[in-house]
Amino acid sequence: MTPSVAVIGTGFGGLAAVIELKKRGFDDIVVFEKADDIGGTWRDNTYPGAACDVPSPFYSYSFEPFPVWPHRFSRQPVILDYIRHVADKYDVLRHIRFSTEVVGASYDADAGKWTVELSEGEPVVVDVLVSAVGQLSRPSYPDIAGAETFAGPAFHSAEWDHDVDLAGKRVAVIGTGASAIQFVPAIQPEVGHLSVFQRTPPYLIPRLDREFSRMHHTVFEKVPATLLAERGTWYGVTEGLSVAWVYSKSLSSGIKAVSKRHMRKQAAAKPGLFEKVWPTYQLGCKRILFSSDYIPALAQPNVDLVTEGISEITPTGVVTADGQEHEADVIIWGTGFKATEFLAPMSIKGDGGRDLHDEWSEGAHAYYGMTVPSFPNLFIMYGPNTNTGGGSIIYFLEAQARYLGDYVAHLAGTGTPLALKPEVEQEYDERIQAQLSTSVWSMCSSWYRNANGRITTNWPALGRQYKAQAKFDPADYEVVSR
Repeated sequence: MTPSVAVIGTGFGGLAAVIELKKRGFDDIVVFEKADDIGGTWRDNTYPGAACDVPSPFYSYSFEPFPVWPHRFSRQPVILDYIRHVADKYDVLRHIRFSTEVVGASYDADAGKWTVELSEGEPVVVDVLVSAVGQLSRPSYPDIAGAETFAGPAFHSAEWDHDVDLAGKRVAVIGTGASAIQFVPAIQPEVGHLSVFQRTPPYLIPRLDREFSRMHHTVFEKVPATLLAERGTWYGVTEGLSVAWVYSKSLSSGIKAVSKRHMRKQAAAKPGLFEKVWPTYQLGCKRILFSSDYIPALAQPNVDLVTEGISEITPTGVVTADGQEHEADVIIWGTGFKATEFLAPMSIKGDGGRDLHDEWSEGAHAYYGMTVPSFPNLFIMYGPNTNTGGGSIIYFLEAQARYLGDYVAHLAGTGTPLALKPEVEQEYDERIQAQLSTSVWSMCSSWYRNANGRITTNWPALGRQYKAQAKFDPADYEVVSR
């Protein structure tokens, strides 16, 4: 048989899946994209200063090196151009149905196929369903009293309203995560006043960015080994962060010392600022961030870093727990994503009508983040517990795409659907949750954990260990009778 495959999403994960399948000769593929362009998070996040915090020679496909990156840490438009280049080169675009949102899918046990329900048009029936919607696609808004009463413009960083002119305005930024530390320095020079509301500060280490010159590009093109060396170097650096979180307290202490020295030096221009920005939780418990311009922006005269909790939002500003109202013309939410709500808001019904979200009511779980018992031929890219604590997610996505390729190749040979054995998934989940329960990520609240405290996002070890372990084995699956 030649399996038919549906892929949901056109970010790095969706493209990796399609390209791997096409390399293996599978061409009966349809890709659903709810927007009118490809790119996933790199299409949607267009806020000022948007850039990757992993160096581009490593934050790119190993099979498609790109010798002409303008910077080591690439900006959003360049990354989006790279994604478009890859989609075009590997003939992905003809498979995509744009402006088509998947609202649900259900498995037909009699036919051994998935029926994919769309927001518009007739349902599509396929053998294999691949979700590549990722963990960082749905903006999260905190539940703050009065938020709906604010009279001025208010938007999330992932849904930036470029029609709003910030020049001279009083701007309130709520949240100090990975997006905020990029857009705050970008908008600070143009706003009249900036109030940054911080719940918990991030650890920062220097962002060793540089502009790649024409000479760099020539060398990278003429001597590919140099680009490979750049990639390997940054693989080692980012994997070293994972080593620090997982295995080495001394290495973690060294990184903390670097962070403290960096942040103290940058905060020296404003008395009392360092005491506000220096974290008190365990290093690595929340995502460590690369930045060399965030704290200098906070030190500017037109910026106030507010550490009091927010009690409510009024039509004219933000009121903190001490009763003070911080007047604002614009509110920007830098509050991250619903990372633990995997595959939402789609309705996914497996064998016997099982609802995937009911199965995951205590927290999402999947075998190496990819397959789930009772959901035959359902595959997940960047699923539960596949996030990296320090490296490039593309490294993980390539490993998952190879697994998918082996899975579909086996399916083509047998012609019958496969379902993960429950005991295989249970043993796996117990093992990694035991590792995570004593990990640094269990030591504070963060977007890595769901409301029950379960860590559903992160892989508990190194990237190379994931790549070595996440290998398709037919013995992990059982043939589903029809």
